[in-house]
Amino acid sequence: MEALAVTLDPYKETIGLTAAVITVLQFFSGMFVVNGIRKKGNTDGFSAGPFLGGAVFCLLNIQFGQMLQDDATIKVNFIGLALNVVYICAFYLYTAGSAKTKVWGQIGVAGAIVVGILSYVQYEDPKLVEFRFGLIVTAVLLILVGMPLLGLGEILKNKSTEGLPFPIILAGSIVSLAWLLYGVVLRSNFLVIQNMLALALGLVQLSLFAVFPSTPAKEKIKSAKKMN
Repeated sequence: MEALAVTLDPYKETIGLTAAVITVLQFFSGMFVVNGIRKKGNTDGFSAGPFLGGAVFCLLNIQFGQMLQDDATIKVNFIGLALNVVYICAFYLYTAGSAKTKVWGQIGVAGAIVVGILSYVQYEDPKLVEFRFGLIVTAVLLILVGMPLLGLGEILKNKSTEGLPFPIILAGSIVSLAWLLYGVVLRSNFLVIQNMLALALGLVQLSLFAVFPSTPAKEKIKSAKKMN
């Protein structure tokens, strides 16, 4: 890793700026998912999880940015938080009937997680809180990145990746790669391991799109019958 770090050293500022810009652009990837929901007219096959997870992650990063006194981190994640709130509202708008109750339940769980973690921060030893909070943020990141894999059984059953947020997964993988390189430049094992794991999870999910189509096999059969 040291050899790569030495090679990338002259590009440190460029890599850091690129990682920050890509992160902001990633937040806008949710618009493609919301547009897909809008075209379909409902949220069947989609999950609010990525949006709720994104909001939780941004809130925690705002807190982390305050600990580090890093204005850039705070500003970037405020943008992400605002966009994810918009996505959640749009998701709720297109959710039908009783399913709205489930969305409220998920919002409640996400809120409880944030309150619990932020409460912990207030009582933790100031000498330990920054490192431990960093571990918590890393855990949330890996859960968020790996969340779509919870539906792996359904994907294999239907032989379809419908509902998987491809734009979010692709953007997340690119962001992980950018921060991985920046971690190498900074010689930060913490940042390297964090983003290496996130990138690996992203690539696993992207590989599913290479194997399965986005249209369920049943629907393809129906379409074929209609054409005949």
